Amino acid sequence: MPVTDHRARFLTLALRAQALRFGAFTLKSGRESPYFFNAGRFDSGAALAELAACYADTIDEAGVEFDVLFGPAYKGIPLATALACEYARRGRDLPLAFNRKEAKAHGEGGTLIGAPLTGKRVLIIDDVITAGTAIREALGIIRETGGIPAGIVIALDRQERATEAHAQSAAQAVSAEHALPVVAVATL
Repeated sequence: MPVTDHRARFLTLALRAQALRFGAFTLKSGRESPYFFNAGRFDSGAALAELAACYADTIDEAGVEFDVLFGPAYKGIPLATALACEYARRGRDLPLAFNRKEAKAHGEGGTLIGAPLTGKRVLIIDDVITAGTAIREALGIIRETGGIPAGIVIALDRQERATEAHAQSAAQAVSAEHALPVVAVATL
């Protein structure tokens, strides 16, 4: 896949913010990796704005049609929020929703915060797909509330295999399992 302008901007930003680092790392899965990606390192307004522009360019290039942005807790929340701001800056005011990790028992209650999803095409925004657990949870929430999953956009497809027995990356496995496009700003 050729490196386009937004991919080059993203990789430069990821290196500058030290969100993408190289060395010896033990991943949550227990696997050893020569690199580590941490979207939490995009920790300033300027970095998030630049990252959101990369996401928007990727989404526009992919042609995914959607009505609402959804950010799964936790890292997806600021990513989807920054992206909503970027689209508003570009003239498209999008509704936004995200989930809580634990249901709220007081006030309005529930696990969903933000725009209603019923009958809407919902685009999930996250940093990476490792095992697909957060994405599956997000898909469940979207479907339970009457939303229609439209696709998933991640910052980096690390091309980690879903399991040792499968040749597919975790992102490819989620895409195949749910018949949804998974679009990455960049692929390692």
